[in-house]
Amino acid sequence: MLYSLIRPALFRLDAESAHGLALKSLKLAGTTRAPASPAALSTQVAGIRFPNPVGTAAGFDKDGEVPDALLGLGFGFAEVGSITPLPQSGNPKPRLFRLVEDRAVINRMGFNNRGAQVALQGLAARKDRPGVVGINIGANKDAADRIADYATMARLMAPLATYLAVNISSPNTPGLRALQDESALTGLLDAVLEARGEVCGEGGPPVFLKVAPDLEPADIDAIARIAVEKRLGALIVSNTTISRPALNSAHRGETGGLSGAPLRDLAQQRLRDFRKATGGAVPLVGVGGIATAEDAWARIRAGASLVQVYSAMVYEGPGIARAICKGLEALMKRDGFASITEAVGTE
Repeated sequence: MLYSLIRPALFRLDAESAHGLALKSLKLAGTTRAPASPAALSTQVAGIRFPNPVGTAAGFDKDGEVPDALLGLGFGFAEVGSITPLPQSGNPKPRLFRLVEDRAVINRMGFNNRGAQVALQGLAARKDRPGVVGINIGANKDAADRIADYATMARLMAPLATYLAVNISSPNTPGLRALQDESALTGLLDAVLEARGEVCGEGGPPVFLKVAPDLEPADIDAIARIAVEKRLGALIVSNTTISRPALNSAHRGETGGLSGAPLRDLAQQRLRDFRKATGGAVPLVGVGGIATAEDAWARIRAGASLVQVYSAMVYEGPGIARAICKGLEALMKRDGFASITEAVGTE
């Protein structure tokens, strides 16, 4: 209710300035204890207990500044990043656009972040606090060896992460999505898993892989096979899309990744594709176009053990996690499920 009153003022700011203001507000508000989630919403994925299945996607908290504040808003987990070894400014501004008429966002941020050393300071300070915090890692745009960058990030972040998310699916770093090719992906994951083992031994955090929605069937099959072979903790399906469905906003022609409501159907179908390709052997995290409990429920019934939101926060505000969780409780009861886990993949 309060957010609906202040949203018009926020929308008078450009999208990136409003995002910065949201981060500052969360930092000023400080850390609050995460609200208790109903036991029926608790789930376990890759050996991690999530108090509820609704998390924040990478991109909101790029430098790992406010994960505990996000957990305090009722999210079951927070994923920070993408973080790269060296600081980088990203692409020229403007690079973030609200498509209000479409309840969507286009971004071409380009992995802007303050680099690993800055993120390490904040993340190390909260290491012993409760809560599931995933760390999304990336490579610098000008890296001579991008796989080496991912390995470096795995060594640095594995001791601080509940899980590591390997992001090879951003459309805004030229050539990055080529790492989704079978041979490149195998080499990348081998390097990340080896680096994690160097610093954590057998007890390191599980590795999640974030993939693009713009994949051909052969790519899906290859990624699914590798995910099973490498025993990945989960596949995050999916990042933003470079495709353009019919849009109404004046910003519809901007380059970059499209997220929000227009991505929902594509991301839902891609989740089904990966569920089929993996045979349910790898947990899935559903992302893209999720704004309501009904959206989250559809993704869970299609095979997602967890879901993430980001663009919907722009339109629905910081109460979105609580609202989705409350709605999921009602939907579970309506459809006769005693727990969220029972509903996964039952469509």
